[in-house]
Amino acid sequence: MSVAGLRRAARESVAGLPREFWWLWTSTLVNRLGAFVATFMTLYLTVDRGYSASFAGLVVALHGLGGVVSSLGAGVMTDRLGRRPTMLAAQASTAFSVALLGFMEHPAAIAAVALLVGMTSNASRPAVQAMMADIVRPEDRVRAFALNYWAINLGFAVSATVAGFVAEYSYLAGFLGEAALTLVCAVLVYVKLPESRPERTAAERAAAEPEIGLGTVLRDGRFMGVVGLSFLISLIFTQGSFGLPLAMGTGGFSTGDYGLVIAVNGVLIVLLQLPVTRFIEKGDPQKLLVVSALLAGYGFALTAFAGSVWSLGLTVLVWTLAEIVNSPTQMGLVARLSPLHGRGRYQGMYTMSWAVASLVAPLMAGFMIDRWGAGWLWAAVAVLGTVAALGYWLLMRSLAESEPGSGSVVTASAAPAPVAAAPAPVPAAAPAVAEA
Repeated sequence: MSVAGLRRAARESVAGLPREFWWLWTSTLVNRLGAFVATFMTLYLTVDRGYSASFAGLVVALHGLGGVVSSLGAGVMTDRLGRRPTMLAAQASTAFSVALLGFMEHPAAIAAVALLVGMTSNASRPAVQAMMADIVRPEDRVRAFALNYWAINLGFAVSATVAGFVAEYSYLAGFLGEAALTLVCAVLVYVKLPESRPERTAAERAAAEPEIGLGTVLRDGRFMGVVGLSFLISLIFTQGSFGLPLAMGTGGFSTGDYGLVIAVNGVLIVLLQLPVTRFIEKGDPQKLLVVSALLAGYGFALTAFAGSVWSLGLTVLVWTLAEIVNSPTQMGLVARLSPLHGRGRYQGMYTMSWAVASLVAPLMAGFMIDRWGAGWLWAAVAVLGTVAALGYWLLMRSLAESEPGSGSVVTASAAPAPVAAAPAPVPAAAPAVAEA
């Protein structure tokens, strides 16, 4: 493609999105520039502090448990209190807890504060995703989610490389750096982002429309199918933050080696996310999700045959392609299935799938590597990718059949009607009072 073509593609990728989206995008970028704890916790515990892989797995699992605990509560807060207050509270408390973790010495204290960090750092996600769905037109949502994911990985590409070398000098500096940048993120939200929570219209209040509660979400079979598959695919991708560094550490690689290898993930997303998104917007979601699940599972499985930094980087390339395709496609589907006045709870349930995976994946990886070796972990991940691909195929076929007059599932970018006009069905037996 010519330089002029690239410029035109870039303009088309960013055109038409509201100013509030770009401030939200900026806050995401700043937040990810400080990412340290989730990326280097495993190496901090095993290489720097000398703990076993099983203990490291327990601590990282507690970090994931914190996310499980906070996801649903943050989703409820997002709907009841608003997107902006939820983000502010989450980011301020994350900055405090991350700084505190850097000073912990006793194993029990490290585990307890890791749980707290998991709770606070995960609490802003439902609010961010709900606000993005509020302020971006339905036809632009896949593109907006892709751009936000691009910001996440632009920040990650920088922080993974820099923080890897910072960790070789001082892990405490990494913890304090993340705390400082999280506070900057909170300031951006406070100064630049107005509240976006949709208010019920007079007609909706007059009709005594029942509140959407967590029970409503759980009874939505289509959406819970997406949540279940999100858990499987998250269980695979989470190995990039735990299984991969643990396997590299036991294989004699350094912290800097891991930083360089995992930075391939962020760099590729920065380079490829926007051009690939133009293809995703026009592609068949069923095929995209199935192929991405297979690439993820078997991309990680190739790690078993990689014995150098360069070959490990090639395996990261394979599963990164899966991530580039899967993330915006799946988030667009989640936004479409989330009703207008229940976005916080729906996004909280979706976020919980990632949080549960963050809880299970470290325990799974630590146990399998300690007991049988890394090869068994990568074989298990290949199986998970195959199961997820089959699940996506079945789910998307079911959704296509439920779309009258359509041969395929309509993507968020096509958006025949606003999301509010096509909410997930609320069972007739649902109580009229608000649920949690």
